[in-house]
Amino acid sequence: MQNFILVPDSFKGTLSAIEVCNIMKSSIKNLYKDANIISVPVADGGEGTVDAFLYALGGEKKSVWVSDAFNEQKILAHYAMLKDDIAVIEMAACAGLPLVKNRLEPDKTTTFGVGELIIDAINSGAKKIILGLGGSATNDGGCGMAAALGVKFKDEQNQEFIPTGGTLSQIYKIDMNNIYSKIKDVEFISMCDVDNPLCGRLGASAVFAPQKGADEDMVKLLDEGLAHLAKVIKRDLHIEVKDIKGAGAAGGLGAGSIAFLQSKLTKGIDVILDTINFDELVSKADIVFTGEGKFDSQSLHGKVVMGVANRSQKYKTPVIVVTGAIGENIQEAYNKGITAIFSINKEPMEFSKSALKSKENMILTMENILRLLKI
Repeated sequence: MQNFILVPDSFKGTLSAIEVCNIMKSSIKNLYKDANIISVPVADGGEGTVDAFLYALGGEKKSVWVSDAFNEQKILAHYAMLKDDIAVIEMAACAGLPLVKNRLEPDKTTTFGVGELIIDAINSGAKKIILGLGGSATNDGGCGMAAALGVKFKDEQNQEFIPTGGTLSQIYKIDMNNIYSKIKDVEFISMCDVDNPLCGRLGASAVFAPQKGADEDMVKLLDEGLAHLAKVIKRDLHIEVKDIKGAGAAGGLGAGSIAFLQSKLTKGIDVILDTINFDELVSKADIVFTGEGKFDSQSLHGKVVMGVANRSQKYKTPVIVVTGAIGENIQEAYNKGITAIFSINKEPMEFSKSALKSKENMILTMENILRLLKI
């Protein structure tokens, strides 16, 4: 019996990681009837993370009514409960950019609903929570989440309030005494695929807030707010978050998850591979298939394909990359754990046209690879 592991990223603009897994799995089954196949679609912490974990590991999708990104009404959000009391939460499930539609106001949005999701997961028995940071509409440094968990934020008049991105500079004191008591018994891991610090030229506000609707003046306001928050966190909680890589993820929720949850910021691919015990699986596998939309010299320093290759190399397990396009200067890949790279495109074609043929091209490419392996 052949043992295959499938760990593809999405092909941006054409196929989701789950769709790629389904095509690969079906192709293998056509030629290897008795094959043992483990499918692990990759997610980066943004939209689709919950579904990716459920696809790979099974579990239950939980639904709960939580506050929306403006803390004005309740919306139905979902998270995953996996085996071993592990919950997977996407912050984008209640505070994601697609949910605010035409109302792009990152100075007014909040992560309050994220805190409510965390409480529900803990009350459902979660002992470990994987928090996906990605696709946010917020810039509140995770203060809304913390407020939902019982953290008190007070202004200079000692009045309690729930900070948003535009009011972070009003925080005078942070009081953690009433935080939800069960938090201390839960391990938190934040999936984070960006290296941005909390504030400054490369920070959350300067890099990501314009995508959320902030103009130049608002970016300045938001950045000053996060810088102020970092100072108060350092003074009151004795935690330095300002320059940590990834602290600027999801509008500063990276920093907030460190300060208020004692979470670890971890690359998405590493969280996924660790959760499925990839090292143990790959040690027994015959072949690993991975892939992404384009494989080029940048991919050699990327997260998904090289993350898979690095771990597989330790066990001398062959890794085959299936990609939409192969770029220049990729020879080094063969010294880093990659066995072979195949493009699904048969002829030069504009992306708008090739995208329409991605599925059929993927099927044909997989069949050719698998027929070669059977020789």
